Amino acid sequence: MSMPSDFPQSIPLSEPFLGGREREYVDECLRTGWVSTAGKFVEQFEARFAERHPGTGAVAVASGTAALHLALLAVGVEPEDEVLVSSMTFIAPANAIRYAGAWPVFIDAEPDHWQMDVRQVSEFLVHGCESRAGSLFNRATGRRVSALLPVHILGHPADMDALMEIASRHGLKVVEDATESLGAMVGGRPVGTIGHAGCFSFNGNKLMTTGGGGMVVSKDQETCRLVRYLSTQAKEPGNEYLHKKVGFNYRLTNIQAALGCAQLEQLDEFLEKKRAIALAYSSAFSAVPGIRCQREAAWARSAWWLFTILVDPVRFGRSSRELIGLLGGDGISCRPLWQPMHRSAAHSRSPEASCPVADRLFEEGVSLPSSVGLTEIDRRRVSDAIHARASSGTPPSEFSR
Repeated sequence: MSMPSDFPQSIPLSEPFLGGREREYVDECLRTGWVSTAGKFVEQFEARFAERHPGTGAVAVASGTAALHLALLAVGVEPEDEVLVSSMTFIAPANAIRYAGAWPVFIDAEPDHWQMDVRQVSEFLVHGCESRAGSLFNRATGRRVSALLPVHILGHPADMDALMEIASRHGLKVVEDATESLGAMVGGRPVGTIGHAGCFSFNGNKLMTTGGGGMVVSKDQETCRLVRYLSTQAKEPGNEYLHKKVGFNYRLTNIQAALGCAQLEQLDEFLEKKRAIALAYSSAFSAVPGIRCQREAAWARSAWWLFTILVDPVRFGRSSRELIGLLGGDGISCRPLWQPMHRSAAHSRSPEASCPVADRLFEEGVSLPSSVGLTEIDRRRVSDAIHARASSGTPPSEFSR
């Protein structure tokens, strides 16, 4: 059955915007035959990405998860270590810790900006750990604590200055998961450049895309060397196929890197559009009872990847899941936040954790359409649909303008 011509088109949550030189660069790969894991675009993509992250080297890899796995290994995380990681996150960083043979220790989100709770990190390291032979050990499990893995969720940075001070005090490495926050800043410094390594994803729904793929950046040359070495099956230099370690096939293809070069040329424009979307949503929902919008810290500049609201079911009159269902019926794609990792059956063997803020974010969070190409008409349609679903009867602000 054909859809009526007056039926509104669906509004996607976050789709890629391919409005630059993507076709030109990919056509060059096809024309020249450089389509696999070698070619000029891989080198160009790494060089240009490093330029956006001053003082770093950059290594392109197959995915954001691969980036996390390799970065953890490169900074020295070993089997049976423990790594402190955000509980409110997509599952990839917790999985990457397990790939390294280590164990995640889940840390709650703080209530203001929903990032890793610095106070809980400090309390755990001071009261839950002890120093032995120059290393820190979890008193409850007896395992060495070797690293922090803050996840900059939804485009907003974690408090990296505080986390780096804590890490330095306790001798821990820091791997930043910046997969959702490319272009975000902490005091004028790009996320990913503050820790010992930073990891990015270029999945189709991220700020920029290569269709898949990721990147590791680090100011430490040895870390970059290890990441590159391990990502290419740990092959020794030279013509002979010699391997001294178990490596991984985590390389990015030239076609993907070609897309990345074209997307990177548009990144500043993408960030501006994301910020405009966030400001418009914040204004539209500022007076809606039961709706709380994402906030930006004074010390941060968010990339505003997915604009997210919290829905208080009592004050708004509907739960987050009810709202998501109703908006879906209107052709508006929204989604809840991830199940917190301390609740995940996949990581039930990890140390128990209390993360009440993450639990609340999971229950109340709704991510709204935030594509770079989101039109003003569609953004107003989203805002009006949410106003119309409020049980308080608040008139849609868009109609009153």
